[in-house]
Amino acid sequence: MYPGQQHWAAAEVIYAAGPVAPIPAKTMIRLTNFSIDAPRWDQNTFVGRLKHFFNITDPRTVLVSEHELDRAKALVESCRAGLVPPGTSQEQLFYAKKLYDSAFHPDSGEKMNLIGRMSFQVPGGMAITGFMLQFYRSVPAVVFWQWVNQSFNALVNYTNRNAACPISLTQIGVAYVSATSTALVTAVGLNLYTKRAPPLMARWVPFAAVAAANCVNIPMMRQQELINGIMVTDEKDRELGHSRVAAAKGITQVVVSRIVMAAPGMVLLPILMERLEKLSFMKRIQVLHAPLQVMLAGGFLLFMVPVACSLFPQRCSLALSSLEPELRACIQATHGDCVPYVYFNKGL
Repeated sequence: MYPGQQHWAAAEVIYAAGPVAPIPAKTMIRLTNFSIDAPRWDQNTFVGRLKHFFNITDPRTVLVSEHELDRAKALVESCRAGLVPPGTSQEQLFYAKKLYDSAFHPDSGEKMNLIGRMSFQVPGGMAITGFMLQFYRSVPAVVFWQWVNQSFNALVNYTNRNAACPISLTQIGVAYVSATSTALVTAVGLNLYTKRAPPLMARWVPFAAVAAANCVNIPMMRQQELINGIMVTDEKDRELGHSRVAAAKGITQVVVSRIVMAAPGMVLLPILMERLEKLSFMKRIQVLHAPLQVMLAGGFLLFMVPVACSLFPQRCSLALSSLEPELRACIQATHGDCVPYVYFNKGL
């Protein structure tokens, strides 16, 4: 367990009006030496981040009711104020934080739409990936499933953007059309090019299209960050200014993570299916090929979503010397040499 979460103490019982609804007013317990926002696992290590993302990308959380999510948020906010209902255990607080992190945006605190949450990547991504890999032979099927995939990705990218940088509907539309066009041109072009290539090469076309589209979709959806910069802070979360360099670093890491997330399933699964479809019993159950690919894609994503999210720290750091000269000079003029690194939320 990460230092800072090991202490659990209830000092004194007090009477309060109660935390944010829907938790009713009642006798509350004041907590000391406990921070609900302190990571349970060390976020400076890959293993610590992996445990964290296995926790908050748990696909079972998409089945939790809106009412229970609201209660989890109320409990988290109450705990931040140092108060919890009597009888609340540490495990209940950890579970409430898990639900909060899975459903509410880390910057704005607003509830994210269900389809855009990282916890929906497995059920949503497995269906789309499975069908893209199954229906890759005809151009109409390629066009349809690439369009579905890019629509899904656009919603995920918008939902997990850095909320401190607003984006207009026009910019969202341009990003969506650009990414979808890139995916379709790549997929259809490679699909036609591989007509005479080995069958396995054609099966890898969907991955090439997804990778190319990610390189367009994410930067376009978060273009305001590249234009105006992203808010950077010091180690104590004090705001220092906006940096375009920080935005470029964060967006690049997100692009890499998304491609890594898709790679194993979309590269290894075609190899597996190429061999399985040659077996006699598989030839007799062709109707089950698509459901099988969906299930196998889900198996890959179940592990790759948290792995890909864990590649880089969520709270990204950047050396002061790497910032834009004007921002660096401003920080040094205000804080001297007390801020060697700046920090920012890179998004997911």
